[in-house]
Amino acid sequence: MNFKIYGSGCAKCKLLAAHTEAAAEALGITCEIEKITDVNGIVDAGIMRTPALAVDGEIVIEGKVPSADAIAKLLA
Repeated sequence: MNFKIYGSGCAKCKLLAAHTEAAAEALGITCEIEKITDVNGIVDAGIMRTPALAVDGEIVIEGKVPSADAIAKLLA
């Protein structure tokens, strides 16, 4: 699976990345996490609020930082 974290690199973005990694690890999913911090890249993806998470190209979370358990439910 390919995960993309969209955001400026702030604390919330880092927390979203950590929760995403924990959720993937808990489910035994091999993943690649890419962090998109470039404003143009964020806008081009159609992100209106950061942080945001895309899974295999589909935006699944935008403007919030859910728990690792909530992310795991999205991935299962």
